[in-house]
Amino acid sequence: MRTIVELPDEYIVELDRLKDQESLSRAELIRRAVESYLSRHRKPTLREKPGFGAWKERQIEGVTFQRILRNEWEA
Repeated sequence: MRTIVELPDEYIVELDRLKDQESLSRAELIRRAVESYLSRHRKPTLREKPGFGAWKERQIEGVTFQRILRNEWEA
C-alpha cells in the first residue's frame, strides 16, 4: 500500500546518504525502519507470553489439581 509521509529535510538528507551507503532505495530504508519500530512496540500474542502453556508438562490436568487442593480445605 502506498502512503504519503512528510519528513523534515534533514531526514531526507540522511536517508539519501544511507541509501547510497547501503545500496537500497529510500522506500526500502523507510520500510525497514517502520518494521523495526513495529517489532519493538507490538504487544505479544497470547502464545508468545512467557506463562502460556506453563502447565503442559504436568501429568495432571489443571482442574483436577484444583479439586485436590480445594479438598484439602475441607479436611
